[in-house]
Amino acid sequence: MAGGGDHAFGAAAAPAAVKDHVDAEVVIVGGGIAGLATAVALRRAGVGTGGVLVLERHAELRAMGAALTIFPNGWFALRALGVAHKLTSRYEAYETSKATNLETGVTQVFRFAGTKNKDEDVRVRALDRKALLEALAEELPPGTVRFSSKLVSIDTDRAAADAPETVVMRLDDGAVIRAKALIGCDGLHSVVARWLGLPDPASSGRSAVRELSVFPGGHGVKRELRQFLSQGLRAGMVPISDTDIYWFLVNDTVPAEKDAAGDPAKTLREVTGDLAGHMPVEYLDVVRHTDQANLSWAPLLYRNPISILTSAAARGPVTVAGDAFHPMTPDMAQGGCSALEDAVVLARSLAAAATPADGVAAYVAARRWRAAWLVAGAYLSGWVQQGGTNVRGVRGWVVKMFRDWVFYPFVFPRLADTMWFDCGELVAPCGDEGKSHAE
Repeated sequence: MAGGGDHAFGAAAAPAAVKDHVDAEVVIVGGGIAGLATAVALRRAGVGTGGVLVLERHAELRAMGAALTIFPNGWFALRALGVAHKLTSRYEAYETSKATNLETGVTQVFRFAGTKNKDEDVRVRALDRKALLEALAEELPPGTVRFSSKLVSIDTDRAAADAPETVVMRLDDGAVIRAKALIGCDGLHSVVARWLGLPDPASSGRSAVRELSVFPGGHGVKRELRQFLSQGLRAGMVPISDTDIYWFLVNDTVPAEKDAAGDPAKTLREVTGDLAGHMPVEYLDVVRHTDQANLSWAPLLYRNPISILTSAAARGPVTVAGDAFHPMTPDMAQGGCSALEDAVVLARSLAAAATPADGVAAYVAARRWRAAWLVAGAYLSGWVQQGGTNVRGVRGWVVKMFRDWVFYPFVFPRLADTMWFDCGELVAPCGDEGKSHAE
């Protein structure tokens, strides 16, 4: 990370420097990928010159999840945000994905890149999540992020009957913040989404263990995504550098999860023993090199696509983005990519609108259908590749036949087309350093 006081994560962001009553033009709740990307997008679009404040409930930059894969749509968004070049120079692209059915020995091979766009910068790359967060943070002025700031309540008021709504937020430390717009980027269990009335995420019936493995002397593993399929399990691994490999294990939810969750050593024993001990030696060797710092075993949640289309994702100048809007399973690696798209579209919508409420409404209208499609596609992809979550017998056999003979050859390539979506550019108003809705 860049030096102390030079960007948004410097000393100026310390909560002790924040007064009990704060005014901001835009407040973003959540300092993850969606929150930081939205702050960068607003700045580049010239929105929020009256002040953008990011509220992060943790005490520091978090990197839960260890790594993520960025597909072309994510790189298009990162270009618009002005940070793609920082990451493409550090992480090599890969084109091939191989999925091996351990029950039959058959391997399906796919190519992600090279057929639609010859541009090196938009090919598929796996990268360290913390590197992405830091690349975004470096684009923000000191003091943008307020750490240890937990939102506890939201309200709105008007100075006059015909005046725009002001959002009033209260934090657990007693601070009161007033803003002209509020954007919830606070993840799966979003306070802002709950205030809007969005339903809680539902269980997919599956869970995932995920982490990085480190080989200080180099791993020598080919740069491609490898997946291994068996009854109720899907394991995978992909190198993100010469020394680090990201691995995951997606499983039908099992009782051992509750017992091992929160205990990295127990989780690792479960993965290499009862749960996935039959996986190939090459995969288990990677797992045994795990850096346990961020090892997690958590249920995979998603929001019903119908509720994304029909529920209120905005109320006046308040809306949500990323997982707070459209949580999805990781089976198409679109959680982070779609959050980056949200940031660009939201900033552009606010820049073009007369009021924050108009901009928020335009953003939700532009994003609903794509978000619902991505959630549905990810759920379908995971369910089918898993052989049908908790499906056994003849039905399970039918699902596996569909997976091997129909889904991989015909359906998956169509789903992959969604990964080439270009959310467009961000351009600040010509001749103006920024646009303030306070004007």
